[in-house]
Amino acid sequence: MTSISSEVVICGAGMAGIAAAYHLAVRGGVKNIVLVDEREPLMLTSNKGTEAYRNWWPGPGDTMVRFVNRSINLLEELGRETDNCFQMNRRGYVFLTADDRQIPIMKAAAAETSALGAGPIREHPGPTPYLPSPSEGFAGLPTGVDLLLSPDLVRGQFPFVAEDAVAALHVRRAGWLDAQKLGKWLLAEAQRAGVRLARTRVTDVTVTDNRVAGVHLQSGDCINTDTFVIAAGPYLKGVGAMLGVDIPVFNELHGKIAIRDELGIVPLDVPLLFWSDPIHLPWTDEEREELAADEETHWLLDEFPAGVHFRSRMDGDTHVLLAIWTYDIEPCAPVWPPTFNPDYPEILIRGLARMIPGLSAYFGRGNQAYVDGGYYCKTRENRPLIGPLPIEGAYVIGGLSGYGIMSSQAAGELLATHITGGELPEYAPAFLLSRYEAPTYQALLENWGVTSGQL
Repeated sequence: MTSISSEVVICGAGMAGIAAAYHLAVRGGVKNIVLVDEREPLMLTSNKGTEAYRNWWPGPGDTMVRFVNRSINLLEELGRETDNCFQMNRRGYVFLTADDRQIPIMKAAAAETSALGAGPIREHPGPTPYLPSPSEGFAGLPTGVDLLLSPDLVRGQFPFVAEDAVAALHVRRAGWLDAQKLGKWLLAEAQRAGVRLARTRVTDVTVTDNRVAGVHLQSGDCINTDTFVIAAGPYLKGVGAMLGVDIPVFNELHGKIAIRDELGIVPLDVPLLFWSDPIHLPWTDEEREELAADEETHWLLDEFPAGVHFRSRMDGDTHVLLAIWTYDIEPCAPVWPPTFNPDYPEILIRGLARMIPGLSAYFGRGNQAYVDGGYYCKTRENRPLIGPLPIEGAYVIGGLSGYGIMSSQAAGELLATHITGGELPEYAPAFLLSRYEAPTYQALLENWGVTSGQL
């Protein structure tokens, strides 16, 4: 057994752990850091989503808008510093509806989020023309939201969507990036600043007089340290138990499919598109009869919730649609590698066809789609945990749900500020574990859903 010393040990080399290491080492000047993960960096949830970002967040309060705005500011700063090596764009999120009753809901959501700091509202038709998003880049583009409140306007901008679409809401400070390229760049910079990557597992943490004293690794090594950071993603709760701390998180498994758009049904430069109405999947009469007769498949005839969405990606010369639908939010234990319902790809293709009828050409091809996914590690109110734990020298950065990529830079910066003793931002108390001890917060939780801010 080898005994070494380190100022900080970070458990987990996903985007959260790497961002924490980067902000500690590169921007915070902490030189002796060990980043521990038995897997290749960025291998769990960090490379399983749509890699998208948005400053579109509901209340209560403006906490999440300010937090994610800060993270987007940092991402844009990194984009300028690296000549946008991680291909960040600002195509935006477009929410579509075919239900007139959704229009006042869209207006109310726009008013709320704008008031919380997401940017101005522009209605169309109106005094200013609608400005489509460019396919690349993020500089000099509008913030806020554009409301397209005429079917002709919607179809004029998006002629491939369902003919009965009546309105669209375009969130402008939103888009996506290449999370692998971002994460690898951050890790390389952190390693250049002295961070060491240990490809092994944390097996135990020594706590003496209620403070961290050392970290034990599966390799047999022991690291003498007084600062331990849990950035273990879906394994957050298990690592917390090593310290005797109950971290109040749970996991949901969310899948993603990749569909090759070989027929060119969807334009290459579309924003992220999201269908805001509940859906009954389109089946033929024969299919419906067959599904109804089987107890294991009759649920496929039920109404599915709103929320099927996709974004575009080029895979070499092939246009690929990356699609997600978070209709199953049952908590589950993390298992690696995860498995998915074999019907999931076909469900997504048929759901997408409600929004883009031309995609019906791919019905029956679900078995040709590539399926992967990861776990949303969530708190009860779907807000993160970032900051000190009750054991002195122990910290957490996690509970980042499905927004880990977009919030990673503000989360890493905040964690580093806690450790180095810098001036904390106003939103810092909202992400502490100790928030659950406040009676006023407990009362707030009674009317707070686990899907808050989740798309």
